[in-house]
Amino acid sequence: MSGQSLLVPGELSPTRSVPGNIRRPEYVGKPAPTPYKGPEIQTPETVEAMRLAGRIAAQAMAEAAKAIAPGVTTDELDRIAHEFMCDHGAYPSTLGYRNFPKSLCTSVNEVICHGIPDSTVLNDGDIVNLDVTAYIGGVHGDNNATYLVGDVDEESRLLVERTRESLNRAIKAVRPGRQINIIGRVIESYAKRFGYGVVRDFTGHGINSSFHSGLIIPHYDSPHATTVIQPGMTFTIEPMLTLGTHEYDMWDDGWTVVTKDRKRTAQFEHTLVVTDTGADILTLP
Repeated sequence: MSGQSLLVPGELSPTRSVPGNIRRPEYVGKPAPTPYKGPEIQTPETVEAMRLAGRIAAQAMAEAAKAIAPGVTTDELDRIAHEFMCDHGAYPSTLGYRNFPKSLCTSVNEVICHGIPDSTVLNDGDIVNLDVTAYIGGVHGDNNATYLVGDVDEESRLLVERTRESLNRAIKAVRPGRQINIIGRVIESYAKRFGYGVVRDFTGHGINSSFHSGLIIPHYDSPHATTVIQPGMTFTIEPMLTLGTHEYDMWDDGWTVVTKDRKRTAQFEHTLVVTDTGADILTLP
């Protein structure tokens, strides 16, 4: 891995505005969302609404990713994704979620997840994860991906490539009648081939009209993840693999999660709906 210095917090820009005609999630302006009490199995109408939300989230992420280059700030990536979602009638789900101040998460190098976009400048050799969620039609679509910044070392490049592959393998393992823990079993067994850590305390989740429904999708083989997968379930899979330990520290901002050994980490995510034969990805551009 490159010998670049560890990340430090930058300066936050003012909160970006959302046009008044765009529907807000119920949690905006509140300290926490109302707990979800509805079903994990969604109607075809809800799934189609989520497909639109997922498409906008995927397109917003792709637009922001086009700007990734040495010298670009993570705040600029936030601006691009924010404007894209608003231009398409969607609310950036993270903005105001439990007081999160920005419209996507930007997690650089040793940041596992939930990095806050700020004045941080991307450097040649960095890796950066963009995590984008869009809310439209009363539902959310959530996706993320890790990108290379300039000329990235082989160890980091392989970590990114293999983390993407772990998500692909996990999606293929989704079948009605199987328990949720098949997902983590597939991810963990693949990651162990390369000696990677698998983050345990941050997971995939149920998603629908609620950003996080309460359904938990571990990325390791958890004996407690015995929920049976059923057609119509909607949830995310978002493995976080590390070059070292799965243990973490959290910054004082209460959001930014970094590997305890400060080694690099990568993540990929899709929102899925379970079909009669497998899983359908809802976050495709």
